[in-house]
Amino acid sequence: MTWSRLLLAFSLALGLAHPALAQEEIYPITAAIALDEADPANEAAGRLIYRGGLAIDPGEARIGGLSGLTWLDGELYAVADDGRWFVITPDEAEGRLLDLIRIRMGDLSDERGRKLRDKEDADAESIAIGAPGEWLVAFERNHRVWRYGSLEGAAAPFPTDADDLVAGAEPNKGLETFETYPGGAMLACGEWAEAGRANCVAVSDAGPEFFELTAPPELAEHGGVPVDAACVSNETCYLLLRSFKPGYGNRIAVVELTQQGSQTLGVLDAPLTRDNFEGLAVREQYGKRWLYLVSDDNFRNCAYTDEPATCQRTLLMKFEIDDPQAMPPPPPDAPEPDPQYATVPVVLETELGAITIALETERAPITAANFLRYVEEGRFDGTVFYRAMRLEREPQPNGLLQGGTQFDSKRILPPIAHEPTTVTGLSHTNGALSMAMGEPGSATGDFSIMLQDQTGLDAQPDAAEAVWRNGYAVFGYVVDGMDVVAAIHASPVDPDKGEGWMKGQMLAKPVKILEARRVKAAP
Repeated sequence: MTWSRLLLAFSLALGLAHPALAQEEIYPITAAIALDEADPANEAAGRLIYRGGLAIDPGEARIGGLSGLTWLDGELYAVADDGRWFVITPDEAEGRLLDLIRIRMGDLSDERGRKLRDKEDADAESIAIGAPGEWLVAFERNHRVWRYGSLEGAAAPFPTDADDLVAGAEPNKGLETFETYPGGAMLACGEWAEAGRANCVAVSDAGPEFFELTAPPELAEHGGVPVDAACVSNETCYLLLRSFKPGYGNRIAVVELTQQGSQTLGVLDAPLTRDNFEGLAVREQYGKRWLYLVSDDNFRNCAYTDEPATCQRTLLMKFEIDDPQAMPPPPPDAPEPDPQYATVPVVLETELGAITIALETERAPITAANFLRYVEEGRFDGTVFYRAMRLEREPQPNGLLQGGTQFDSKRILPPIAHEPTTVTGLSHTNGALSMAMGEPGSATGDFSIMLQDQTGLDAQPDAAEAVWRNGYAVFGYVVDGMDVVAAIHASPVDPDKGEGWMKGQMLAKPVKILEARRVKAAP
């Protein structure tokens, strides 16, 4: 395939990266966010260690209103204020949240299988795992808990002691918090904070225990209330609390609740990133615990409003709990944990700064090993980033950046076998590295870095043409230095350089890769 045909292939693929899909499955546009915009190196809020976060664009699907969150089998499940359910598939590497692979969504139904339409009936605020294969969804305004055998199926009543907790509660102050944990126990909280009035109930074999959960001092002055919870195998629960004051905004806290009492793990307050967080999920794996927080934009997203003082965003943030309680050993019949895929860190030192990459040596062993060989043999040293494909769509910058050996006979190694994304399970999401090639099996030493999701480059098994069936090979992700990638991508182009489709995409002054090196693991 000639360079002009290669460019055409990339152009068409990028044009198809966000096709018009049915509501059931979408590929969201996201942007990375820092915990502290003023100090991106700051990644700690008490015992909560920041492991990445995203701002999710609502798009035509109106992603928003997310109020409850739970983790199951590698995906996040959420419900929304307008009666929809969401299944969010995160894209992670080295324990960090990098992007979203996809979101599936649909409408919750009533007891007769009809779509919930009225705000009084559709205001879903929390989701929990019930009996095997069942979901429990709590609603406010018309305060109730419903059981779903499938999120796409009809509802059934689920009477609980939480019904007594919210009896007589204000319409917009219902069961913001509803969670179950092993042994059939349950924790539920209402969205209020009044001295002497219980706002939570814990239900076990011993019966219900109503109690008052008070907010940490940082939130109490603004009326902090519980808005979601997530519980783990040793009967430890993590509660998300939020306060709001007009003119000041939100404060967020995460509290750990055990049989011995409660303690505050962390508080999100200025200058840290904060928003209207209403969903909390916990994940246990590899002897660690992670918390995911999601915010409710109340369908007043900052991406589509002229009122920045009152707008909100849909944010998804991931935290690792520093030094959590020792996790109990799994039961003998417990399934094997999801694999933690091996990666190798590599740094590209460029004239404009450093780009750190996690090479997917386990999931894409052929392609990653090829790239690593170029690194270790110094074949990238002195090469350049030479091409910036720019797409006129939000968010910006958008497109891809290309660099490498440019078929220099003194640098290139023999072509490698193609590893399609249908085999590796990887995807051309924001920050992904992908091999440039003509036909499958022709890739050598040129590669591209994605700016925003370009999933049209993934393998498409049902496509008529071979180039689309095979797609392009993802073999790593940028884990630090996307600002450098964006800066190179923004470098001036020469309108007369390049041939065919490439004309106008070649950098007027290519940016040199000074050194490519493997990063030694810390002892």
